[in-house]
Amino acid sequence: MKKKALLTPPRSLFWFSWKLLVTFSLALCIFALVSLHSSPSTTDLASASLSRRLRPPSDSFLGRPKIAFLFLTRRNLPLDFLWGSFFENGDVANFSIYIHSAPGFVFDESTTRSHFFFGRQLENSIQVAWGKSSMIAAERLLLEAALEDPANQRFILLSDSCVPLYNFSYIYSYLMASPKSFVDSFLDAKEGRYNPKMSPAIPKSKWRKGSQWISLIRSHAEVVVDDDIIFPIFGLFCKRRPPVDESKGIMNTKLQKQHNCIPDEHYVQTLLALNELEGELERRTVTYTLWNQSTTKMENKGWHPITFTYANAGPRQVKEIKGIDHVYYETEFRTEWCRNNSTFVPCFLFARKFSQGAAMRLLSEGVVSHFDASALLDKNTS
Repeated sequence: MKKKALLTPPRSLFWFSWKLLVTFSLALCIFALVSLHSSPSTTDLASASLSRRLRPPSDSFLGRPKIAFLFLTRRNLPLDFLWGSFFENGDVANFSIYIHSAPGFVFDESTTRSHFFFGRQLENSIQVAWGKSSMIAAERLLLEAALEDPANQRFILLSDSCVPLYNFSYIYSYLMASPKSFVDSFLDAKEGRYNPKMSPAIPKSKWRKGSQWISLIRSHAEVVVDDDIIFPIFGLFCKRRPPVDESKGIMNTKLQKQHNCIPDEHYVQTLLALNELEGELERRTVTYTLWNQSTTKMENKGWHPITFTYANAGPRQVKEIKGIDHVYYETEFRTEWCRNNSTFVPCFLFARKFSQGAAMRLLSEGVVSHFDASALLDKNTS
């Protein structure tokens, strides 16, 4: 039987196909190497997820500026009746409200007594635990949401137990009159919370401590949201030491040797110091907290703020808080006289922690009273 001859292409065609294949393969390899070198890892992408939005420049907004009130809550807002009265006396064009609550919690007629909070919860909230990086992650989510509105030019972080000490017009004038952020920030010389493993990204000379209750100008809020370097380092190396548990006996000795760090008391302060922005800060908070310092060895037992109840939230106590005009920072031997755009002012606009009974007393006795803000504005415009 005669076999059929196979039809074969000319030799030159084989050679051309081979060269084409080699060239294509080489191009793919080069592309892969370049992509590997320039593309961030999965971890980097996750940590940078907040920073990829396009936003207008901080100084581009020319309309009426707003204050973004950022509530960091466990679940609901137990003092919503007081805040409702506060916002009722403000111009709705001058403020925005954002709430980070437990995932899935919705603010509506069944969960809050004030319409100002309806639907103001974040849709992408996370589970938050005290003393963990989830706390600063929630703060960043609040700032990210508020930055979407270019009218928001001041950002104030508040807890679910905070109360205003003045009416809306005074607080608005106070914050808008200053070109600076109000961030409690001082050298952490005694606590030993700095972890050397943070170096070189976070040198010890830039390590700061302070209250997490901050008020930021827009450009500083953008620095916090756009950070994709310092936040992951905090997640790795700034962790709270487990509290003493008597049931663990001798194991407590080992647990208490772990490095101890509370992320929300260091993150924003350290980040702004690293960005050489401390000259743009009033290095104090505008939210008053009364700390219980009566016990010893606080690092083991924990410092806790005193809660104001109906009995100790009267006119005298509130007047004393309003009368504070300076803060002393022991680790820096520094007295911070409270100024606003070079004008001496009361230090605090808000206070915590207030119970529902204390908040009711503030309303019933008119403690959170109206204040003539014109004097402050006149001093800053003269």
